[in-house]
Amino acid sequence: MTNSKSGKILIIDDEEKLNQLLGRILGLEGYEIFQAFNGKSGLEILKNQEIQLVLSDVKLPDINGIILTEQIKALYPHIEVINLTAYGTIADGVKAIQKGAFDYITKGDDNDKIIPLVAKAMEKALLQKRVQELEQKISSKFNFESIIGNSSALKQAVDLAQKVTQTDTTVLLLGETGSGKEVFANAIHYESKRKQEKFIAINCSALSKDLMESELFGHKSGAFTGALKDKKGLFEEAHKGTLFLDEIGELSIELQSKLLRVLETGTFIKVGATETLKVDVRIIAATNRNLKQEAEAGTFRLDLFYRLSVFTIPLPSLNDRKEDIESLVNHYLKEFSLKMNKTVNSVSTGFLKELHSHTWKGNVRELKNIIERAVILAPKNELEVNLLPWEFNQTDLGNATQDLQSVEKHHILKVLNHTQNNKTETARILNIGLTTLYRKLEEYGLK
Repeated sequence: MTNSKSGKILIIDDEEKLNQLLGRILGLEGYEIFQAFNGKSGLEILKNQEIQLVLSDVKLPDINGIILTEQIKALYPHIEVINLTAYGTIADGVKAIQKGAFDYITKGDDNDKIIPLVAKAMEKALLQKRVQELEQKISSKFNFESIIGNSSALKQAVDLAQKVTQTDTTVLLLGETGSGKEVFANAIHYESKRKQEKFIAINCSALSKDLMESELFGHKSGAFTGALKDKKGLFEEAHKGTLFLDEIGELSIELQSKLLRVLETGTFIKVGATETLKVDVRIIAATNRNLKQEAEAGTFRLDLFYRLSVFTIPLPSLNDRKEDIESLVNHYLKEFSLKMNKTVNSVSTGFLKELHSHTWKGNVRELKNIIERAVILAPKNELEVNLLPWEFNQTDLGNATQDLQSVEKHHILKVLNHTQNNKTETARILNIGLTTLYRKLEEYGLK
């Protein structure tokens, strides 16, 4: 009998006939059935099989089923348990639920309930499994192993970050634009005890002072024009989790005072409110500026600087770890080839040589953009020197100056075609401003 249901069920009951009957009924519903006749053999099956749901008798020859439920939930929190009993009492039912059972039913009296109840319990168990898999996937994407490179400068930064991970200490990441500050912040969060909670990031240079205050701390309805309803700030959203404040040096002096209060007391007041709110948030800040120098000059609060810099991690620029370029290129080559469904799987010696001799103002972010652009433009399975942007000191320019415009025009057309005429995305890939792109389209008659 074909059925769309899936999932593994373990039935633990020493009444062999009932065990077999339940097994047949649930097997016909499409579930994979495992059977045990005492608690010990049931636990042995759980060790070796990925079971989602257990149906356990309360009266087993070697253990009370409610105690067994407690043991199962302690060892395997994502498994659901339904307790079965010949003589149901309210007290036992309450106790079973308290120990973590999904439900408690009486044999014979509740036969018509078993199939729908099993379906509900299995749905919950499978959902929990999917959530767990997603959490593991996210965690592996953002953990320290996702940071690419083996240079001593990078290893030193990773080592420092790993040491502070299990604490709640405020961290200040120092590094140039594009050096991977948010990657490090993510790794610190997803390998910390707060990893099940939210990681929220905000760029402190992205909004004006008033909007930033509302974004961080929230506001009450009517606090200002346009505040039509109460708004939760990012500190509230990140409660029990981590808040990453990128470009912290851009924060206004007034907001620096409010941030200092949160760091010192864990409290703040919403815009337009009088009530003091308390939060538990771990702060990771980042900057590409010399905050100490600015604090000493009076343009950044010195007391806030000392609170933020309890644990400082300097991140190396790509220029300081050029030995990592090849590893990064191979990683992004695989990523973008897969994304664009192309078989670009190698880089020429000349291409790599140019990357090594280049001065990286945009660091890893700049390198990533260059590889993405090169994969888009690549006519075959190898990246060659002519696919690099014009600011690289290329030695082989084909027909030299008179062909520069036609090559640029050809490249713009290729990228436009790839982005299906999305001008914003095309400008991003070409690493030029949107207005510059429109000017070039007009110049080359590509409207």
